[in-house]
Amino acid sequence: MASKKPNKLAFLSMPAPASYVAGLGRGASGFTTRSDIGPAREGPSAETIAEAQARRGEEPEIDSEQFQDPDNEYGLFAGTTYEADDEEADKIYEAVDHNMDARRRARREAHENEELSKYRAERPKIQQQFVDLKRGLAVITDEEWESIPDVGNLTRKKRRKDERSFVVSDSILVGDRAQTEYESSLDIKQQQDGFITPADAGAMTNFVEIGQARDKILSLKLDQISGTSTVSGSATSVDPKGYLTSLNSVVLKSEAEIGDIKRARMLFDSLVKSNPKHAPGWIAAACLEEHAGRMVAARKLIKAGCEHCPKSEDVWLEAARLHSQDDAKVILANAVQHVGQSVKVWLAAADLEQDVQAKKRVLRKALENIPNSVRLWKETVNLETSPADARILLSRAVEVIPLSVELWLALARLETPDRAKAVLNKARKSVPTSHEIWIAAGRLLEQVATADPQKSSEARNKELEMVDRTIEAGVRELRRHQVLLTREQWLKEAERCESEGSPRTCEAIVKATISMEVEEEDRLDTWMGDAESAESRGKVGTARAILAYALKVFPDKRHLWRRAADLEKAYGDQQSLDAILSQAVHYCPQAEVLWLMAAKEKWLAGDVTAAREVLEKAFIANPESEQIWLAAVKLEAENGELGVARELLVRARTVADTERIWMKSAVFERQQGQYAAALETVSSALSKFPKFAKLYMIQGQIHQLQKNHAAARASYAAGIKACPKDVTLWVLASRLEELDGKSIKARALLEKARLLNPANEALWAESVGVEERAGGAAQAKTMLARGMQECPTSGLLWSMAIWAEPRPARKSRSVDALKKSKDNALVTCTVARLFWAERKIEKARDWFVRSVATEQDKDIGDHWGWWLKFERQHGTPEHVAEVTKRCVAAEPHHGPVWQSIAKDDKNIGKGTKEILELVADALQ
Repeated sequence: MASKKPNKLAFLSMPAPASYVAGLGRGASGFTTRSDIGPAREGPSAETIAEAQARRGEEPEIDSEQFQDPDNEYGLFAGTTYEADDEEADKIYEAVDHNMDARRRARREAHENEELSKYRAERPKIQQQFVDLKRGLAVITDEEWESIPDVGNLTRKKRRKDERSFVVSDSILVGDRAQTEYESSLDIKQQQDGFITPADAGAMTNFVEIGQARDKILSLKLDQISGTSTVSGSATSVDPKGYLTSLNSVVLKSEAEIGDIKRARMLFDSLVKSNPKHAPGWIAAACLEEHAGRMVAARKLIKAGCEHCPKSEDVWLEAARLHSQDDAKVILANAVQHVGQSVKVWLAAADLEQDVQAKKRVLRKALENIPNSVRLWKETVNLETSPADARILLSRAVEVIPLSVELWLALARLETPDRAKAVLNKARKSVPTSHEIWIAAGRLLEQVATADPQKSSEARNKELEMVDRTIEAGVRELRRHQVLLTREQWLKEAERCESEGSPRTCEAIVKATISMEVEEEDRLDTWMGDAESAESRGKVGTARAILAYALKVFPDKRHLWRRAADLEKAYGDQQSLDAILSQAVHYCPQAEVLWLMAAKEKWLAGDVTAAREVLEKAFIANPESEQIWLAAVKLEAENGELGVARELLVRARTVADTERIWMKSAVFERQQGQYAAALETVSSALSKFPKFAKLYMIQGQIHQLQKNHAAARASYAAGIKACPKDVTLWVLASRLEELDGKSIKARALLEKARLLNPANEALWAESVGVEERAGGAAQAKTMLARGMQECPTSGLLWSMAIWAEPRPARKSRSVDALKKSKDNALVTCTVARLFWAERKIEKARDWFVRSVATEQDKDIGDHWGWWLKFERQHGTPEHVAEVTKRCVAAEPHHGPVWQSIAKDDKNIGKGTKEILELVADALQ
């Protein structure tokens, strides 16, 4: 009976709708299976897609491979002809690609190198990590090496022992087999003697022989290790003494260096193959292998280079260098067969010889091949120990090479003076354009003139004049042959003659050539500059000759005589200095400074009588010169002739009648304790010179010495009224009031002084000092700040400001002071004292040197005192002596402490050295 219920699964046998997507209701977006490919619908054609894109305004996509041959995708045009146009196009594209790559190459390579170095830094090799430790083994001693503990088992676990197996030798196997065998017959001895055991075949062991054999074997092994034993004629290469040391010389190459060597090897290999006649390529390739440590390959390459480039001397020399000495001799012997005209090859062959006779044979063989080589002749002559043989060789050399000046001069040196003159005459005729020959002739004449000490001065001077004439003739001949040396070249030749011990030849060259190429109006300045430059180079003789010639041309120039006198004072002796000064006062009698220098040098030499004679002559030439009068007074006073000095002052006041002479007269009376006479002299002087401030100072100081403050105050007041711009008068008046206990009046005086003399650092410094001595530190600091605002570059105020700061802030304050004061000497000395306080000895010494660097700074005596005090505490006796010597040479006159001590009546007549020691003791 058939069922009437509808079949719910009937749709499974029905075809699916056209737009049906399985699982779309569950969110599926559709998929395609293998079974769907067959009945799938065909998509739109290419024409339909192109029309749709055209309607939307889109450009159709062009397939770059649409015209590609499907059968031969990469050889489509292989059968076409490669023409010149194609080659040109390829070159253009290659050039474009190369330029585009070159733009970014440097940046790309830098980036790659940076990345590589960064990677190497992050992940170094184990070998590189232990390089420093390996090199450190070079300094380990034997005791340290023996004290290194053996590595033990720190894991506390039982380890399985290594079971080693060895191959058993045949002798052991045969011997073991023989132990189990039985002999079935007796030998002849057994048949005759039976089994009787001989007496010497017992089981007795000779331990002495065993010990000797063991010692012998041990010594053989030690000899092998130490490299002293020889095996089949060759020594071992093990050196235990130098083994650890040789680790230092082991250069571990990195991978980058190895890669560079490989690339360079490929390049050089390509170079020598493409151009085998290029000698530098072979040399470079061999040097590369030598650098890489492959000496065998290097020698093989340089041998091939010698075969391909037999005419290149460099290749042969490099081959000789790379081989041992014996092999190098063979190589150079082959080299001279190919490059027999090479001087370098012959010299290298001579250098390889150890025996002098062998060297001579090689060099003489070389001269047979190259007779015109000056270098070979010189080397051959240098090997000769006998002057006669050398003379013979040089005679032959100048015959072969007559144009060589060196050979002519060498021959002249070996000849006697008479024959040397003949040689130089021949040389002059052969080489008329050589100035060296003329100079050598002048030096020869000078040598002959000065050789005999018994010769009279007249004869010697006559022969020395020949030197001047010879050099003058040489200069004329050289001009005639169109040889024009500049004056700078001639001066260099003069300096060379001076350094080689020919001062008269140097002087002759200067006389003959110093006027060349110089305008008449520029002669003096040019010659002064030449003399200074020669002196700066240490050529004193040349500078002396230049100044002597300049003085002949300009005998009336005072500063020129002064310059010559300073040169002789620095480098000459007393006799030469006296000669210069005598000529100077003769040609310039009105030059007071030259008279004073002459008298002073006589006085310093201990000849007081000669000094008086010089001053007497100076009086005749300059009767009204106050400097000469005062020098005469000083000479007499310091030599104890007080009465003569007083009479000279009286005469000077009558003849010269200058304010300085009156002042010195008053000072002289005060030093002798004649206060009444001194006050009378001052009063007379003030009536004549009321505007001279120092007279008021002397008058006030004398009243202070007599404890008459009222009279001293009146003297200072009169001086201030007459000379309101003199700062020292204001300071002395202020100190008088301060000494009298009237600090308020001292402040008032200094305030008035600052109004009349604005921006004066000395007045501001004195004001600060008044406040400090009165106990007002805050007022002193305020006063110092005001002074620095008005005098921002004052070294004195900046120095006081540094010391006013607390200790930690002084260093930064000193930096500001150096910048603002432009390295003022006072600030520099203060900085040196700061380093001294910090125990920085060398820095302090350097800054003390800087504080007395210039001529103006050397005049400040307080700096020398501080430096001497420093060296007394931290220096050696040599340092102290050096400071004293430099101070005496500088002759300082200024400085607050220096002036107060030097002008003290108790220190009259003391020298610079004594004053310096007193100043160093007084400084605090």
